[in-house]
Amino acid sequence: MRQIALKIDHTLLKPQATKEQIIALCNEAKEHKFKSVCVNPCQVQSATACLEGTGVLVCTVIGFPLGANTTNIKCAEAVEAIANGAAEVDMVINVGALKSGNWECVEQDIASVVQAVKGKALVKVILETCLLNDDEKRQACLTAIAAGADFVKTSTGFSGSGATLEDIRLLKECVGDRIKIKASGGISDYARAVAMLEAGADRLGTSASIAIIQGA
Repeated sequence: MRQIALKIDHTLLKPQATKEQIIALCNEAKEHKFKSVCVNPCQVQSATACLEGTGVLVCTVIGFPLGANTTNIKCAEAVEAIANGAAEVDMVINVGALKSGNWECVEQDIASVVQAVKGKALVKVILETCLLNDDEKRQACLTAIAAGADFVKTSTGFSGSGATLEDIRLLKECVGDRIKIKASGGISDYARAVAMLEAGADRLGTSASIAIIQGA
């Protein structure tokens, strides 16, 4: 149980999440020793204060959920998040540029955020796999690697389907051991969580963390 807890980013990204709910999320993360909590940028300070000295990290999202912010805004958002206590940032890829085949723009967008937080935070790139074909997923992985990202991540959870085992296997085949994979979206029980890890995921983003732990 302890081993799988350390793979979980305990997540609450609903727009209506209250400060009280964020504190409850953090208390659950402390109790179960999850790897991190993943919250919206406006809630990073509250989460950081609640988790100080516990070893549980604070993760936040950048350019969320569409990925359509300009690069300068994504960088500024990431820098502010780090100043407020975040140790990891999950940035949404520029999906429109990706679908247009403008890979230079996609790489520059990711690389700029990576450089903005270099030495201060891990960067996970949300690919939004449900919007991509397999060739685009492969190229997105290679672009994230070239840009210096630490992880590729499947989904925001706000754009149709979430992580699938097929996608995790495809991403793993593409990235190998060069960077890591975060599966996110629709991981609601222990069996599903284990299957994602066995398929190649290194981290799980889920709001069903307690159910997963209880299943273990």
